[in-house]
Amino acid sequence: MAQAAKTTPAEMQPQQISVATENKVQEDGWPLQDRIAWGANLLLALAGYAGIAIAISLLKKIERQTRATEAAADAAASAAHAAVAESQASRAADRPWVLISTEPSRTVENAFSVVATNRGRTPARIVTSDDGARIAANEDGLPAEPEYRKPLPGDVFEPIVLLPAESVVLQTFGREDVKQLCVADGSLERVDTWEDKIYLYGRLTYRELMASRNQQQFETRWCCWYIHGRQRSGLVIAGPESYHSHS
Repeated sequence: MAQAAKTTPAEMQPQQISVATENKVQEDGWPLQDRIAWGANLLLALAGYAGIAIAISLLKKIERQTRATEAAADAAASAAHAAVAESQASRAADRPWVLISTEPSRTVENAFSVVATNRGRTPARIVTSDDGARIAANEDGLPAEPEYRKPLPGDVFEPIVLLPAESVVLQTFGREDVKQLCVADGSLERVDTWEDKIYLYGRLTYRELMASRNQQQFETRWCCWYIHGRQRSGLVIAGPESYHSHS
């Protein structure tokens, strides 16, 4: 029998080549379609990883920018607070400050004066001044809030202008005033033996000299203990915290 003639690739038709290629792929165990699908999936996976890497990089940049923005905002806020604090400190340093002290009276023997002094840098106008006196065994016997003497009919307080470092006497108290205060039976004897104490207290309000009536008004409260001795006396700052304030 005659052998069948072999066909060379050059002599094969395109359809025959395609069938042959397909048969060859099938013989290798990995179909062409699967190879194409695998390659496409690989490209998609690489593209996905690249997208994720880009997204992570962008997120890191956004995070860095956010931190930089927050740091800048914090720095700006700190600078603003510092500027406000400096402005307030400068304002507080330049405003009038009326403080209270005591000293021996220059006109009444064995008596003492309550003195208001402007310790600020600008003039002050004292617009009101109230006072009161109380006999109590100790500070705990004083009312929680000071009770000031009610003005008598016709009492009019004339505003007082205090230049920086200038002072004014608000009240003078001595041994003769003790007798007028201790009118109750046995009150003078208890003060003489220090069973009871005499407390003098008051408050004043003031504002800057050029300030209008609608502008801020400041207040100073004060309280003193009159030490009544048999021969000599004294006047010292004392009293509860609510009796002392500087606003």
